[in-house]
Amino acid sequence: MSQPVGRYHTLKRRSGLPLWVSIGWRVVAVLALLGLAIGVHWFDRAGLRDNYDGEISFLDVVYFTMISITTTGYGDIAPVTTQARMFDALVVTPIRVFVVLLFIGTTYDFVLKRSWEKWRMASIQRKLTNHIVVAGFGRTGSEAVDELIARGEAPASIVVVDGDPERLARAEACGCNVIQGDATRDELLTDVRIADARTLIVAAGRDDTSILITLTARHLAPDLSISVIVKAEDNEFPARAAGANTVINPVSFAGLLLASSCSGQHIADYMMDLASIDGRVQLAERRVRDEEVGQPLSAITTGLGVRLYRDGKPFSFAEPEAKALVTGDVIVEIVPRRMASA
Repeated sequence: MSQPVGRYHTLKRRSGLPLWVSIGWRVVAVLALLGLAIGVHWFDRAGLRDNYDGEISFLDVVYFTMISITTTGYGDIAPVTTQARMFDALVVTPIRVFVVLLFIGTTYDFVLKRSWEKWRMASIQRKLTNHIVVAGFGRTGSEAVDELIARGEAPASIVVVDGDPERLARAEACGCNVIQGDATRDELLTDVRIADARTLIVAAGRDDTSILITLTARHLAPDLSISVIVKAEDNEFPARAAGANTVINPVSFAGLLLASSCSGQHIADYMMDLASIDGRVQLAERRVRDEEVGQPLSAITTGLGVRLYRDGKPFSFAEPEAKALVTGDVIVEIVPRRMASA
């Protein structure tokens, strides 16, 4: 039985002005227009006639202005001079139209539009599938999202989870779906339909938080592909034990690049080339094709085969297992950038 979506959290996308600002400028505009009409009517009160007592007080002016702008028009106070009538015709009438439009616009923005947007996002949320969830939109998480979009991933297929509204605003600006909350909670991960996601990227900024997110996600989605970044080498094993398929330690990776640079100045450059969307070549991963079964890894024509995975175990192109591909093998190959993006 599927659980209801949006019970605790609702998807959002890029929003406009803050609510109080949007309402505030409308209120100020209406008051300014009313003040203008009241002021002119007061200074030209001699052009008005009160059929009740014959005198025009300031309250009479306020009363007459309000019923004129709201199109009520009881007739107890009326303009009698040409100047007063022209002011009502040429100034008060446009003010009346503008105020009505402001009220209609406010109703649309804060009732109809927001209700429609809430329903639309709830509908999108219910239909989320094969999407990418990014838990944490700090420096690493935002760079991962930028790289995904650069590689052709649709921003609408990415859901960003973070507790910081400013970070979420940046994610919304990229076109991503966002949810504010704690990704370690079962309820939130259920709301982003983690069981139907393609992959989860965990970049919470703290190793303990990232590992807890991984553990929670693995509990909810046993077959989900999870990639997590940890800062301490000691936490790589706990992250894998929590269920991460890929554990990345930027400190260790940087050490590998530095050590490689001692053997040649171009090695580190080439490794960065492989990892970046802007490189001349890229690493790609795919399953072996039927026509490739039985052939050696070196015989594939789509790229340069460098590794294969068989039953979850890695084998390099130089090992005996690479001499004959079998059904179910996963190939890691180096391909030109145009092929990776095709």
